[in-house]
Amino acid sequence: MNDENFYNKDVTREEWHQNLSQDDHHRSGIRFARQARLPRMFGLAAMFFPIAGALVAQAPPGGWWLLLVGWAFIWPHLAWQLACRSADPRSSEMYNLKADAIVAGVWMGLVGVNVLPTAALAMMIGMNMMGAGGLRLFCAGAIMTAVTAIVTLQLTGITPAFTLSPLELWLALPVIVLYPLLFAWVSHQTAIRLAENKRHLEMMSTRDGMTGVFNRRHWETLLRNEYDSCRRHHREAAILIIDIDHFKSINDTWGHDVGDEAIIAITRQLQLALRAGDIIGRFGGDEFAVVMVGTPAESAIAAMSRVHERLATLVLPCAPQVKMRISVGVAPWTPEFGHYREWLKAADVALYKAKNAGRNRTEVAA
Repeated sequence: MNDENFYNKDVTREEWHQNLSQDDHHRSGIRFARQARLPRMFGLAAMFFPIAGALVAQAPPGGWWLLLVGWAFIWPHLAWQLACRSADPRSSEMYNLKADAIVAGVWMGLVGVNVLPTAALAMMIGMNMMGAGGLRLFCAGAIMTAVTAIVTLQLTGITPAFTLSPLELWLALPVIVLYPLLFAWVSHQTAIRLAENKRHLEMMSTRDGMTGVFNRRHWETLLRNEYDSCRRHHREAAILIIDIDHFKSINDTWGHDVGDEAIIAITRQLQLALRAGDIIGRFGGDEFAVVMVGTPAESAIAAMSRVHERLATLVLPCAPQVKMRISVGVAPWTPEFGHYREWLKAADVALYKAKNAGRNRTEVAA
């Protein structure tokens, strides 16, 4: 790699985001094609039998039978490979769906628009089109299918026969009954994956990646809600601002890996000492913040005393010589706070009071 380009941060960042966007688009397209793969495989294989049953009455040349076998059993796998190997899998799969609609029209024409095979094929293609592209793609597919069916009837000279035999009924019924169930199952699986992805994205947007506690932006949102609740219901609450003592020295002496382990260890001690309903957040670097709901200052101090005691005997496996200590500022809620930021500022002032008093201690806002 050219050194000049490597150190050109603007170019590197732009190219990185472009490549990331392309990768996301390609993966999304692959997922889109995968969703159509199973319904197409099952649907076309199942449609082979009602179409074959209706074709017997037309007695077409042998080439049509070979085309039917290829369409029912080979085309679904070929369509999947075409989408996977394409630079734009979504666009490729949209072409595959349109090809399905066109070929479906051919078979409708060849069977003389026989009632149940035609209805089953129209239902399958219509569901695929609506599921993949909504009403717009459905209408386009319906038009392509109808036009192709009419052209096929004209070219082959087959007379439409809207008839129904017991054999065609029993061959087409499984498709009509089972294909919607399969389509619904695939849609359900897609909905589950989307819900899981949404939950994961929500967690990424509200949680700190290293510790798993709330990030600063979301923590402040929760603090604002708690502040409003305290004003309405006049209940007790306390804010704690926590800073790891001499954290820069730990990083400089032992490295950032040990610093990360120290941050994680502090987080675990806070989680052990506090209640499940207490709101822990990481402000970034070595600073944490906690909202203790329904808690007076005395209870907050007692909880921090437990943390101080545990840290006094805690040893990091990766660096046994490191001594971890914390300074804590506590600010109980009072009606005098006109804004939640004033409450937060009071806890921050108490933290600096603890640092100025020698660290490794808890101080309460005056």
